[in-house]
Amino acid sequence: MRSSTDGPGSAPTGGAGPDRSAATAADVAQEKAETLVWLRRISGDLATATIQRLEDTLPWYAEMPPARRSAVGLVAQAGITSFLKWFEEPASTPAIAADIFAAAPRELLRSVSLTQTLQLVRVTVEVMEERVAGRSERVREAMLSYSREVAFAAADVYARAAEARGLWDARLEALVVDSILTGEADDELPSRIAALGWHGHGEVSVLVGTTPPQLDVDQVRRTARKLGVDVLIGVQGSRLVLVLGRADLPSRGGEDVTELAFTEIAKRLEPSFGSGHLVLGPAVPALVDAGQSARAALAGFAVARAWRHAPRPVQADDLLPERALAGDAVAKQTLVDRVYRPLQAHSADLVTTLWSYLDNGRSLEATARELYVHPNTVRYRLKRVSEVIGWDATGPREALILQTALILGSIGTDATRRRGLAGRRPVASR
Repeated sequence: MRSSTDGPGSAPTGGAGPDRSAATAADVAQEKAETLVWLRRISGDLATATIQRLEDTLPWYAEMPPARRSAVGLVAQAGITSFLKWFEEPASTPAIAADIFAAAPRELLRSVSLTQTLQLVRVTVEVMEERVAGRSERVREAMLSYSREVAFAAADVYARAAEARGLWDARLEALVVDSILTGEADDELPSRIAALGWHGHGEVSVLVGTTPPQLDVDQVRRTARKLGVDVLIGVQGSRLVLVLGRADLPSRGGEDVTELAFTEIAKRLEPSFGSGHLVLGPAVPALVDAGQSARAALAGFAVARAWRHAPRPVQADDLLPERALAGDAVAKQTLVDRVYRPLQAHSADLVTTLWSYLDNGRSLEATARELYVHPNTVRYRLKRVSEVIGWDATGPREALILQTALILGSIGTDATRRRGLAGRRPVASR
């Protein structure tokens, strides 16, 4: 028995399916071709309307120089042309960024932000949507899909530019830090520092320690900004170097914020370093003098292990004895200038008392017996020593510093005397 669908009209109905599909595909292709012709015809008007809308709705565009406005207009025109190509062949999506942003000069990336670029895309899409929305729903959907691809392409372009700039800044920063450490500053150093966005002013100090297994450079910079300093970061293998400079302190509700000492700043930055010694160089007046602080910090870092109980961080000047024993000429001269010469210029009794006190194991009674004075006299002279040079001889660590300074001062005095005697010529008798 036949079903009702097996009648004479069933065969024509089944045979018309492919023909109807073919006809539909042909209609779609014809409609697409007609739409493309129409879009190409009005593309010039679309570009003009887009530029006018940019001037009316985006204040930053109206304030741009004519050359840059023209470059933005080229980008908008390239976007419309690229959409026509994409609508004709959607498989060309990967070439969107090259098609659109190749028309823009390189400096446009530096003058137009990603936010402004997205505003440009939005205005262009709005203009096109107003003009073509009534033509075909398929065109409108394609346009919205294309605008999404353009937004992602723009983000990719800016991300690549930021990455390239970040790599360049890192190389430039490493070059600047290396120039500071080696003391090879030249006339180009200030311009290189300015290119890095250095906002430091006034005093500068160098902090040297070990590089942690995972260095978070951004965290170091954020911490430094909160402490009121700007920072240059140099990673030299296992050694991490920070050049710290005074910067504008962040405002806190109008309160006056006191500048922290570099020693306190070093303590706050201490977690950013790896295990091991951390040495802070002396403060210098300006960044161009940072090489002096760097040399002291590096010399101290090299010998810090010789002080068993060295604090972390430790100042480079607290390691003057170790640095002097290692042959650091700057440390030797610093000890002589800060200890021996001021005491000698003040009173010979202070030098003699200090020598005797240190040679006698810091015993007041033994020193008094050797000098034939009362122990209170020894106490008074040691107090005067502390007032003159700022170091207290009664402490074990400072006693080492003072004894090293006396030894170096006496050696230098004897050498000067010998050179003076050698320079004298005997006077011939008549």
